[in-house]
Amino acid sequence: MEFKRVVVTGLGALTPIGNSVPEYWDGLINGVSGAAFIKSFDVTNFKTKFACEVKNFDADAFLGRKDARKLDPFVQYALYSTEEAVKDAGLDFDKLDTNRIGVIWGSGIGGLKTFLDEVVAFAKGDGTPRFNPFFIPKMIADIAPGHISIKYGLRGPNFTTVSACASSNNSLIDAFNYIRLGKANMFISGGSEAIINEAGIGGFNAMHALSTRNDDPATASRPFDLDRDGFVAGEGAGTIILEELEHAKARGAKIYAEMMGGGMSADAYHMTAPHPEGLGAALVMKAALEDANMTPADIDYVNVHGTSTPIGDPQEVKAITEAYGEHIHRINISSTKSMTGHLLGAAGAVEAIAAILAVKNDIIPPTINHFTDDPAFDPKINFTFNKAQKRVVRAAQSNGFGFGGHNASVIFKKYED
Repeated sequence: MEFKRVVVTGLGALTPIGNSVPEYWDGLINGVSGAAFIKSFDVTNFKTKFACEVKNFDADAFLGRKDARKLDPFVQYALYSTEEAVKDAGLDFDKLDTNRIGVIWGSGIGGLKTFLDEVVAFAKGDGTPRFNPFFIPKMIADIAPGHISIKYGLRGPNFTTVSACASSNNSLIDAFNYIRLGKANMFISGGSEAIINEAGIGGFNAMHALSTRNDDPATASRPFDLDRDGFVAGEGAGTIILEELEHAKARGAKIYAEMMGGGMSADAYHMTAPHPEGLGAALVMKAALEDANMTPADIDYVNVHGTSTPIGDPQEVKAITEAYGEHIHRINISSTKSMTGHLLGAAGAVEAIAAILAVKNDIIPPTINHFTDDPAFDPKINFTFNKAQKRVVRAAQSNGFGFGGHNASVIFKKYED
């Protein structure tokens, strides 16, 4: 059968460096760090006292106080970024077949804040189970796409993908496949996460996963730097409207880029550590290229997973070297996590937006906070350190790797009719 073509027609973002796509993109190309001391809870006794929090987001103003109280922050973020994407795409659902429009959303954890608050309240009580009636529907990871579909009346496929930090890349791949197989005309896809709370920071600290550079939070996320010491937690949401090409053209939609393919793989190695040779990561990049019917020579930019961890960054460089061969010296790679921190289940969507805008605008966002070269890395690789670079970006690949060995990679290219 002949696959349908899938294009990007709308974008929305709520990030630590901007509460809209234009603000986010401006922050990226100007190398803005979203890291600062945590304001949402008392960090006195925590090893890590900083994160990349969303700033100046007023859920009560956006949703109304009554409705905001019924929703965990990860759902609030999802609804916010989706509203921007829907407006950006110029969607009038009264004029569209909403039975063929779905929502596939990614979240690695879901309503952690809700779970924390309810369990702490119970523990402080007299043993009587006085739980909030919204406890479960606020917490469950699948509730974000549920609320999006309810808000817009969308009756197509609706579910959540959960694969840790690969979650929203998986959501994009699932949406892409449904459309190109002719099962739907359009998807609202992406991901959201809200784990900057006592449980989230404390839990990742216990794993020794987070940077503890409390003396200089703004430069703590240092992907590929010799002195990297862990990732910086981030929060937010990214929404991407994926649409069948002829459907988009029929309604006169603007088109950002074309989604060409996606790959998925497993490390089959360790609960949290990546494969030491980057085998799963190399496999997923090759799988995405094969799915897109493209070669390494077709790609100009890779938005890497690049978390700033001592063991994760080298394995990804090994994987890109394996997947790209000599062409690795002709591409740019960068980690936008150096600016946004690691948004976990939302990372794939937010970073896919960065890749899409790099393709559209022919600008590579930088990897900031680079101070000392790591001799383990090939000096001929262009990590786009510290400053954005202009170049023609015909196509871009974006990687996401999650605890459990989950890998997912997506590819976007310039749209040509």
